[in-house]
Amino acid sequence: MKKQDLKALKLELAINAKSGIDFIISASIIWSIIAYIWTLPIEPFAKSIHTFYIGMIMLPLAFLLSKILKTQWNTKTNPLQPLGMWLNVAQLFYFPFLFFVLKDNPDYFVMTYVIITGAHFFPYAWFYDEIGYAIFAGIISAGALVVAMNVNPAQMFYVPLFMVGCLTMLSFWLLIVNRRKRLDVKPNIAQI
Repeated sequence: MKKQDLKALKLELAINAKSGIDFIISASIIWSIIAYIWTLPIEPFAKSIHTFYIGMIMLPLAFLLSKILKTQWNTKTNPLQPLGMWLNVAQLFYFPFLFFVLKDNPDYFVMTYVIITGAHFFPYAWFYDEIGYAIFAGIISAGALVVAMNVNPAQMFYVPLFMVGCLTMLSFWLLIVNRRKRLDVKPNIAQI
């Protein structure tokens, strides 16, 4: 496979899926709810369980947003397409660490969850050929640690709020970049 062919396949996925913006916006909504959960006057263990459960609405919410934003989750003719799901599933292998933190130190469950979620964005920089994913993977992972180290456990809601801010910025980044990609592709198609 030629380098140009690979780049074209990645561009096709980025344009059709709008670089996964439906998932990023869905995550912004979910992490907003999680931030609220972490303001509630309940035990950190209960907050952690609620946090984990609210994450289960991610796929249905992203699916709904895909209909509104007209993104395609499946590009059947693109051999790279199945890789997107594998990259997403990869984060599940970090969940044993998440459950260890839940058992021994539930105050830091939300920080750990943010770090895992943020770090899993990194391979999407290659998948969609979009550096924004790599940048925000680093910002989210390191930033969540910094925020958590500088607030007391009762203020841990700042960690998911930080995540919401990062996801919102990434959403705008992707909107701008995807628009540019679509505009760049149209003149190239006309030349063929």
